[in-house]
Amino acid sequence: MDDVWRHEYAIETSAAAETIWRIFRDVSGWKTWNAGIEEIAIDGPFAAGTWFTMKPPGEEALRSQLIEVRENACFVDETRVGDLVIKVAHRIEPLGSARTRIVYAVDASGPQAAEIGPAVASDFPEVLASLAKLAEA
Repeated sequence: MDDVWRHEYAIETSAAAETIWRIFRDVSGWKTWNAGIEEIAIDGPFAAGTWFTMKPPGEEALRSQLIEVRENACFVDETRVGDLVIKVAHRIEPLGSARTRIVYAVDASGPQAAEIGPAVASDFPEVLASLAKLAEA
């Protein structure tokens, strides 16, 4: 039986959705604020269907695909490793009064999802804090 593991991480910021979106769209720049990325390359535009390759420090590179992209609102990437599927939704939610919530929602399904999901997401609080700091700068 396949495992399923889901979890959300969120942070509030004073940065505007458009500012956060500019940071998200600059895929080659992700490694400047995400310590979990050593190398990254995108194979086309920041749009649904485009593949990218990301290498975490000391690990093998992973191929992922953008499966949903909504400007200033959300993008979802999907990574498949054998029968394991990991989707991460990166949402930008306006809160009003010049506040924005950034949410990373992880959905892992397949063999060992309950072990691999938390490992994949372990640095998300730090990544979100770094992203918010950059967006506010």
